[in-house]
Amino acid sequence: MANNTAILTKTYSFFFRRWSCEGGYREFLIIAVPLILATGMWSVQQFVDRMFLTWHSPEAVAAAMPAGMLNFTIVCMFLGTVTYVDTFVAQYYGAERHKMIGPTVWQGVYISLVGGLVLLAVAPFSRRIFELIGHEAAILQNEVVYFKILCLGSFPALATAALSAFYAGRGKTWTLMWVNIAGTAVNVVLDYCLIFGRWGFPGWGIKGAAVATVLSGCFTFMLLLLLISNRAYKKRYCSLKWQVNWPLLGRILRFGLPNGVNFLVDIAGFTGFILIMGSLGTTSLAATNIAFNINTVAFMPMLGCAIAVSVLVGQYLGRERPEIAARSTYSGFHVTFCYMAAISLLYVFAPSIFILPFAANADPESFEAIRSLVVVLLRFVAVYSLFDTMNLIFASAVKGAGDTHFVMRMMVVLSLAGLVAPSYVAIVLLHKGLYAGWYIASAYIVVLGLAFLFRFLGGKWKSMRVIEPSAPLPL
Repeated sequence: MANNTAILTKTYSFFFRRWSCEGGYREFLIIAVPLILATGMWSVQQFVDRMFLTWHSPEAVAAAMPAGMLNFTIVCMFLGTVTYVDTFVAQYYGAERHKMIGPTVWQGVYISLVGGLVLLAVAPFSRRIFELIGHEAAILQNEVVYFKILCLGSFPALATAALSAFYAGRGKTWTLMWVNIAGTAVNVVLDYCLIFGRWGFPGWGIKGAAVATVLSGCFTFMLLLLLISNRAYKKRYCSLKWQVNWPLLGRILRFGLPNGVNFLVDIAGFTGFILIMGSLGTTSLAATNIAFNINTVAFMPMLGCAIAVSVLVGQYLGRERPEIAARSTYSGFHVTFCYMAAISLLYVFAPSIFILPFAANADPESFEAIRSLVVVLLRFVAVYSLFDTMNLIFASAVKGAGDTHFVMRMMVVLSLAGLVAPSYVAIVLLHKGLYAGWYIASAYIVVLGLAFLFRFLGGKWKSMRVIEPSAPLPL
């Protein structure tokens, strides 16, 4: 009894100290909670968009997924580069070089402009792209319309990510949360009006869904632009100093472009894995898609936590306090791991909670085979999700210092050699079946998580910086 009391006392003492110290749980959660809610808004938009399109027509919802995924795959290269502006802002903010923050954000806007122009150049080839896939005519027409409009509206979405760095990098994430909630509200209302033709608006179906997405992106971009135009921000952060700064732009590309490649390879790797699993038949593919969709819902809060860790690491390195940056990382890891461990227990012991929404309107007899597979696959998800926590948190920590080239190399090598190639050999050539593919995917995430943990423990990141050294003070 005395031993139990001593353990509880020590645990409480550790938690209390870790809660209030620099780089502790409280500081982490103040930044992370709004980011969790902000990133969750993206899931809400996707869910509502797909739900309304399901109500509209089967062809519309069938076209939205492949067209949306293809658009995102092209965009993510630029998105990964632009979002790395967060790290530059965080390090400048930590170093109290506030007048560099505004110009840094605007370099991100110019990268967004390049990305928008690339997507504009792709848009005219929409029909040819989807004709190569070979979908039936009704779906193909919807895919072309949806993809083309999303391409035309890519710039505001990318530029929003750049302007968001002004708040995320400084740790002022509550503003971002409210902006994202407002943008989501605009998207949902416009979705309803433009898909179904309500309140005097035209009923455009899938075209309306794409237009709603683009217009809500424009709204969010303009709202952020208005907010950073505040007189106090202009004076303190040079928030409207929009000139091209070629040396600064070059540094952002040097560190941010590997982050974009990393983002692209990650998306492409799992897309390739799903395509390979599709060769196993409808039941296996459906079970795989449902398991990944369930995992995605739990994954989004971890993404917000990962961004918070990256911001805190950047800020404390900017202040030349790497020991507090390390403490912030562990604080973020403790919180995220506990959250994911709780979800993993539910995956194993109460899988029906997650499967129920998918089974609600399905034919019970045909869905039973899928359900049985999903129950098993969620056990794989439960195990690899714990290592995915290490993957996200420790990769974000080293990226917050500037170690993006290592992250990119690891992702490229392991995605090809550890996920796609082994899955192809096991499933297509050796016909090993569904579980073999999932063992490979789980092993891939485990190895990735351990690789980033060991890189973090190596400590090389503590001496890295993405910002240029401060000029010495005159004697």
